[in-house]
Amino acid sequence: MNEQVAKNDVIRQLQKEVLSLQGNIIPTADQRWKTALGPIEKAFPNSTFPIGAVHEFISNTQENTAATNGFISGLLSGFMKKEGICLWVGTKRTIFPPALIAFGIQPERIIFIDVAKSKEVLWVIEEGLKCNTLIAVVGELQELSFTESRRLQLAVEESRVTGFIHRYKPKSENTVACVSRWKINPLRSIIEDGMPGVGAPRWNVQLAKVRNGKPGSWDVEWTANTFRFLTRTLAIPELETRKAG
Repeated sequence: MNEQVAKNDVIRQLQKEVLSLQGNIIPTADQRWKTALGPIEKAFPNSTFPIGAVHEFISNTQENTAATNGFISGLLSGFMKKEGICLWVGTKRTIFPPALIAFGIQPERIIFIDVAKSKEVLWVIEEGLKCNTLIAVVGELQELSFTESRRLQLAVEESRVTGFIHRYKPKSENTVACVSRWKINPLRSIIEDGMPGVGAPRWNVQLAKVRNGKPGSWDVEWTANTFRFLTRTLAIPELETRKAG
């Protein structure tokens, strides 16, 4: 019995080391933060959202861009509950800073940098990801090569900063070194009877690719400073089968 326990411990340690080499570093207890991602977390190795890693988001319309920014803001809210600063970089800012308050984020704790050229965006993102005094870096750009993404991943493995790369209308969904690829689509919000305005933001969240994990799709609402899940989880293969039928 003791021998089997020892073997299991060795296997778990080897799995942890392999995941670390692949960019999925398991956070320690004091590094964990509450994402409120519920069933989505189960899609990642060890059922833990990877920090100190780079996550890729792809949008192809303005509506997708707004939805993606909302979802990223929800993720950032978990980071921003702790002390620290976030960097948000792009050529054309697609986020309205005061709107971050709806996600429990104080806009003054985010440094916004708007640059003229895409190459400059990539440089600022990489330098930001090397800065271990930052909590996270959000970078908005169009194209990202595998080599460029590998540099970003190497940077966060050293600094333990988490990166969110938001690509708008890329020419192709090429392979990159990021640990995950997301696609966020807006859903119609629900307005309570007799109440003016719009309801809480809702999205269809697709985890299209995840290293050593299980892709899936979920319908999510942001309400009361947390994610709320609206429907059962659907695996990506199930979605494809349903469309084919």
